[in-house]
Amino acid sequence: MENRGLDPVPDEERTGRVRSLIATWAAANMTVLLLTVGAGLTVFDGLNFWQVLIVGTVAPVLSFGLVGLVSVAGRRGGAPGMALSRAVFGQRGNLFPGALVWVSRWGWESINAVTGSYALLAVLDLTLGTRRSSQAALVTLTAFVGAAFLVSGLGIRALRVCSRVSTCLFGAASLLVLAHLIATSPWASVVARPPGETALVTAGIGTLAAGGISWAPSAPDFTRYLPRSSSAVAMVGAAVGGALVVVLPLVTMGAVMAVGSPGLASTRDPVSFIGELLPRWIAVPYLLTAVVGMMLINSMSLYSAGFTAQTLGLALPRAWAVGVNAAISLLLGGLLMVVAESFIGTFLSFLTLLGVTFSAWIGVFGVDLLRGREYDTVSLMDTGPGGGYWYTAGFSGQAMGAWGAGLVVGLLLTDVEWFTGPLASTWAGRDGLGWAVTILVSGGIYAVLPRPAGPAGEARQRP
Repeated sequence: MENRGLDPVPDEERTGRVRSLIATWAAANMTVLLLTVGAGLTVFDGLNFWQVLIVGTVAPVLSFGLVGLVSVAGRRGGAPGMALSRAVFGQRGNLFPGALVWVSRWGWESINAVTGSYALLAVLDLTLGTRRSSQAALVTLTAFVGAAFLVSGLGIRALRVCSRVSTCLFGAASLLVLAHLIATSPWASVVARPPGETALVTAGIGTLAAGGISWAPSAPDFTRYLPRSSSAVAMVGAAVGGALVVVLPLVTMGAVMAVGSPGLASTRDPVSFIGELLPRWIAVPYLLTAVVGMMLINSMSLYSAGFTAQTLGLALPRAWAVGVNAAISLLLGGLLMVVAESFIGTFLSFLTLLGVTFSAWIGVFGVDLLRGREYDTVSLMDTGPGGGYWYTAGFSGQAMGAWGAGLVVGLLLTDVEWFTGPLASTWAGRDGLGWAVTILVSGGIYAVLPRPAGPAGEARQRP
């Protein structure tokens, strides 16, 4: 079990390898919801096969390029992402983006837990004929969240091992599905579809990228054990490569499935629907590996959420802080199963808001990193007025102002089920580029402002 919390990892314990990040970021994307997103690109947006390929390629390259960039901070500072964020926003200022990131994690973990529970129910139905009921749904949801809590509670080594194993299993099962689709899909109809509007291609990229960039604040959590000599370029490449090998095939497969079964794009239970589209000998192993993959996604998210909770002042050991988020995701997941009328609509709306929330932080943190930020490990842990990252009353006014401006602009451009901003009808709003504008606004403002002087210990941390 990993016992280290927010405290930076000393150099002698940094024994990780960059190549292990490929499996980590592949595992972070192993969800059957990508099939549903791919189906939505075809059914709702009217994109053809080639346009879906563009969306499935560009979105992970853009989003996980940013994730890879932010992950470099973990190598430099050896601490979790939201602990390193203290150096940018100030000890008190960091509580504001930290709270938003933590709450956003609740939604991501809940939606993923529901999907994993649906997958487990589908497997039980296919193998044992177990009829679906509210009681069965709550039992599988509890089992799913409990397994995710166990792995995340054990820590980074368990996550690394599970990532490698899960990536291999899910990849093998996906190849079975791909072979089945190649043999049975109406390819003449698939490739003959007329192209959709270019604006909808851009919007599709934005929607898919929004889910990817949600991993950015967590990225340093998985690189803090890398030696200081690790290549930053290789870290970015591992993030992009790991995401691309999963996202592109799954989104494309979803689009192909939807040509013959358009209901995949709007079903309330996407996992059971997928199980019905495939022969049992493929559906069962595929859904089983999907359950494992989605459980691992939640484990990674819970792992990071535990650190975030600690930065907000939750005075609990790391494993118990993880348990708090697990309990919240269990409660919200149960409500989502009972209340949500349109699962995919809820999911896409959530992704859009998630993109704006994380983008404002990415713009400021990313520019700060590109300015050559190094981290003073003593000041990161000193949350009192005398600490090196206290700045003015605990706040970095420059970072807070840039972050707030980016967040406001992003929300003004947002259009989801529950909220429509006054600028949502503009070009950037219609094309789903609110997340990109948010990054440009927050990062641009922070770039032109003078960065507050850090502690002298930062210079001593340079490799």
